[in-house]
Amino acid sequence: MSAVSTAEQSTYQAETKFGRFTDFVDQRVGGSGILKEFGRKVFPDHWSFMFGEVALYSFVILLMTGTFLTFFFDPSMAETHYHGSYSPLYNVEMSVAYNSSLNISFEVRGGLFMRQVHHWAALLFVASVSVHMLRVFFTGAFRKPRELNWVVGGVLIILAMAAGFTGYSLPDDLLSGNGLRIIDGVIKSIPVIGTWISFFLFGGEFPGTAIIGRLYVLHILLVPALILLMVAVHLFMVVVHKHTQYPGPGRNDRNVVGYPLGPVYAAKAGGFFFIVFGVIALMAGFFTINPIWNYGPYDPSPVSAGTQPDWYIGWVDGALRLMPGVIGAVDGYRQHFEFIIFGHVLTLNVLLPALVPAGIVFTVLFTYPWIERWITKDDREHHVLDRPRNAPTRTAIGVAGFIFYCVMWAAASSDLIATHFKVSLNDVTYWLRALFFIGPVLGFIVAKRVALALQRKDREIALHGRETGRIVRLPHGEFIEVHAPLNDYKRYRLVSFESPKPLPAQPNSHGVVDRKERRRAKFSTWFFEDRVAPITPAELEAAHAHGHHGEVESGEETKSLSH
Repeated sequence: MSAVSTAEQSTYQAETKFGRFTDFVDQRVGGSGILKEFGRKVFPDHWSFMFGEVALYSFVILLMTGTFLTFFFDPSMAETHYHGSYSPLYNVEMSVAYNSSLNISFEVRGGLFMRQVHHWAALLFVASVSVHMLRVFFTGAFRKPRELNWVVGGVLIILAMAAGFTGYSLPDDLLSGNGLRIIDGVIKSIPVIGTWISFFLFGGEFPGTAIIGRLYVLHILLVPALILLMVAVHLFMVVVHKHTQYPGPGRNDRNVVGYPLGPVYAAKAGGFFFIVFGVIALMAGFFTINPIWNYGPYDPSPVSAGTQPDWYIGWVDGALRLMPGVIGAVDGYRQHFEFIIFGHVLTLNVLLPALVPAGIVFTVLFTYPWIERWITKDDREHHVLDRPRNAPTRTAIGVAGFIFYCVMWAAASSDLIATHFKVSLNDVTYWLRALFFIGPVLGFIVAKRVALALQRKDREIALHGRETGRIVRLPHGEFIEVHAPLNDYKRYRLVSFESPKPLPAQPNSHGVVDRKERRRAKFSTWFFEDRVAPITPAELEAAHAHGHHGEVESGEETKSLSH
């Protein structure tokens, strides 16, 4: 059989030159089998899956525009005088890096447009990766077998922020220099070794003479290479594990309902790439971002008022602004967050806000799949997603974390909030400090209550139909509201979900319930205590047999119910 197939393959001759060339390559590489298998891969269709595509396409745009900018940018901190066409800075002393950035903006044809496309694409890349991770979290797509892919996504967020910060600092203007000054202060707050790390990184006392060149190497070589590696690993795992899908009729953990990659998704992806490219190009053409010529070259002595970093770094700056400089007063003396230990100054009012909030966020992010699996003892594979309302505790945790981030992000603009709304800067800071602790708790409570309320509403709709707003008087005088029945597809989506009960503590192999297991049982009770039980078939049958609500057949049943 194989001998016949080999003979037929060897006698096959393509009719065109291109066909003969591809046949030549295929016989030596074997790419047709790979393309055939990959082209038949089925992917589900849902609008929320596009955030990952936006991230990928934004990164492709970053690579293209970054390559163009590399041809003209000079990452040198040597001093020069500007003699370009922007007259307000004519003959001003500046670094070669800032000079080349001005030349790209004003001398290179299309240079300013490319700079702005690059910057907008960077913001969109970080935003889409972040939203994609939120979608994965709220729908439970991180569960087995995708825990490692979740970790890859977390690493991608860190690399995206690193790529953004290193690129943001390259022009060596006053705004980016102030950001580097903050980083220098955080590094120097590290006990014992902080000063040495700062000297090594900057090539001497800040600002040094080497930091731009070193950031340039990181920005164009190391960080993009790591991002490409993580993207490749992520896509490989997506293919191996198959894509997750939202619940619906005919969808389960053993199949994928959707369209094949070729030609349907290939055509859609190609068109969507150009849509993303076009939107970014429109933003770059009409909305100025990072006008470095307004800031001037970096000078360590002045600090601009009303400056903020890009939004994805702003939360760290906001944490620094929220941290108080003193604890209080004891015996008339202010108690500062600085201590001298064995001759070394420990500056906690810089070290704690710079490291602790970020440490909490990323520690919870990377470990959460295993934390939830430990609480639920659920080691099954999950390929069907949860609606966020059907996992109320997880949704509440996500909302609490999001508010925790947003409070720090807003604090990075505390001075602008005070000036724009004409309120005291101290009052803004005090309120944000309170929200730093209270906001996540309130967000958790409200989000969980809302999710449970939405579950109860879904239960009512599934049992009694959708309210039509029509009031009908029955022959015996009773007034009732007419409910429109749902079709089978919508009803299935409302009733097909799991609602686990709290799992009591289980004895180990020795018949002993240890302390760790009792702790897990308490977390399980907290996680699943508030629940709305799914509708049973008996309840559904009884509700349909009951005619009290006067169900009617209506063309309005095509009205969609949101996820």
